[in-house]
Amino acid sequence: MKLPFQLDRPLVFFDLETTGLDLKNDRIIEIAFIKWTPHGDILERERRFNPGMPIPPGATAVHGITDEDVANAVEFCRVARSLVEMLEGCDLAGFNVRRFDIPLLIEEFKRCDIDFVMAGRRVVDMQDIFHCEERRNLSAAARFYLDREHEEAHTALGDIRTSAAVLGGQLERYPHLPRDLDGLHSYCEEFRPTRTELDRWFSPEEEGRVFRKGKHKGRSLAEVAAEAPDYLQWMIGASDMDSEVIEVVRTALDLDEPAQGSAQR
Repeated sequence: MKLPFQLDRPLVFFDLETTGLDLKNDRIIEIAFIKWTPHGDILERERRFNPGMPIPPGATAVHGITDEDVANAVEFCRVARSLVEMLEGCDLAGFNVRRFDIPLLIEEFKRCDIDFVMAGRRVVDMQDIFHCEERRNLSAAARFYLDREHEEAHTALGDIRTSAAVLGGQLERYPHLPRDLDGLHSYCEEFRPTRTELDRWFSPEEEGRVFRKGKHKGRSLAEVAAEAPDYLQWMIGASDMDSEVIEVVRTALDLDEPAQGSAQR
């Protein structure tokens, strides 16, 4: 394949296979790329990594990679610096790389104490082009699945009538889709997990409530409650803090009465 435009520096098309879709907590298990140079040279590479965590069955169902497939593979950090060098001075391209692959790649580099600098790089995302040129809104869905125009667009009742009809059209077109709400929920959740503000702050309760962000990222809530209670008091008093997060923090501090006032930190 020949690119339909001239390059003034290398362009790397790349794709990741991962343990899941959580940008902060999932891991890369495979990277593949094609690097074009301005001189017309083409370099193709593919490599798998041991993510240091089990690959969920749902992820394996998507890309076919199992724990056994990567059991003897190297960890990402073992080759991270050579990968950064390979990408030095390159622009990037891929499908959904802006929202997923690049942010996750940056997180993996951070775990290896490497800053992957995006400043100055040009990024071409074919999904963005696809969605810009082929609109993916409710009106487009009505044309595709129902073969009719959505004439009540942007009226609340009209939108939900069409949405319900589109679901019927999707179930008719795709016989492999689940035929029950539990199954449809799981299907949608696998594609784009629902993340509450509590999920963004802490890991699940059964995993011990570990901070996922903030100055205490990586530490358990119980540890911070014992050693840095002032930080949790700030969280309780912050005017924009989610109520569910506040409830969990108050429980960690064993507080019975609402906190007074707010603080800035």
